[in-house]
Amino acid sequence: MSLPRIAVDAMGGDEGVRVMVSGAALARRRHDQFKFLLVGDETRIKAALDAHPNMRGASEILHCEDVVGGDEKPTQALRRAKTTSMGLAVNAVKAGDAGAAVSAGNTGALMAMSKLALRTMPGIDRPALAALLPTLGDNDVIMLDLGANTGYDARNLVQFAIMGAAYSRIVSGQAEPRVRLLNIGTEDIKGTDQLQDAASRLREATGLAMQFDGFIEADKINRGQCDVVVTDGFSGNIALKAIEGAARFVTDLLRNAFTSSLRSKIGFLVSRPATELLRHHLDPNNHNGAVFLGLNGVVVKSHGSANAAGVANAVAVAARLLEEDLTQRIAADLGTLQAAQSTSGEAA
Repeated sequence: MSLPRIAVDAMGGDEGVRVMVSGAALARRRHDQFKFLLVGDETRIKAALDAHPNMRGASEILHCEDVVGGDEKPTQALRRAKTTSMGLAVNAVKAGDAGAAVSAGNTGALMAMSKLALRTMPGIDRPALAALLPTLGDNDVIMLDLGANTGYDARNLVQFAIMGAAYSRIVSGQAEPRVRLLNIGTEDIKGTDQLQDAASRLREATGLAMQFDGFIEADKINRGQCDVVVTDGFSGNIALKAIEGAARFVTDLLRNAFTSSLRSKIGFLVSRPATELLRHHLDPNNHNGAVFLGLNGVVVKSHGSANAAGVANAVAVAARLLEEDLTQRIAADLGTLQAAQSTSGEAA
């Protein structure tokens, strides 16, 4: 299958051009149908491409020297959407010159530019940032929103649940992903009015391709007990940072323990296969590629500190969402929900 090309903001991220181009090249070695629009400084991109002959016939360069700063406010970045590598990558999706955009730059700026250029889908009030997190189960868990919105209501949470379930069906292959709302307890009486209202709406909804299983607490997110965790952007971002911090704490703790004495070093050699498996499972590069769901187009956010393998994963996420037509899946599910609500209203 021939896929639309992917616009890559080659200037974003901690290391910029070298890692972004290397990541795109690695993705193409795994899937030789990928094609790219590399946006950024032409001289630097060409120099990076010299090390990747597999990219020569698969890439076009859109020259741009202006870059969105990591600490730049979204409102400031928006004013330069037509001159920065990030803005031009997103606008390429809007213009149809690319099927998706990938950037490792400023998250707030990317969200603002994407929302302005692509707009939200009909039936979606606010886009949400969704990411895959590792679990003890067979599949990763999708969590959203992770920071695109701080304010929310029950309607937003229901929309997030629909978008998350559609995404989960693509990455997990399950016909009806298990969906839960993040809460301070699993009992039906727990939580804010918004959570209670959202839970009630999801329980009453019929025909949706998901299983709504009520609430989940933060300490169960990675246990493999559900496929989609839905929350607001404020709580979601805090939960994500806590999970990432705990993962780094565990790996650092193990490193310190295994280097504390000669006996510990010997123990490390014996247990190395297990510790390497743990390190691989917790490495954020292996789960890289957060998605802005609810837009009229595909935009994927890579970690700013991602290495080439991480960028390649983000590119692969973008390509898969194009191949599986995520936006059409979400639109169909929204239509099912709206039809059910209309029928319910007529019956009442």
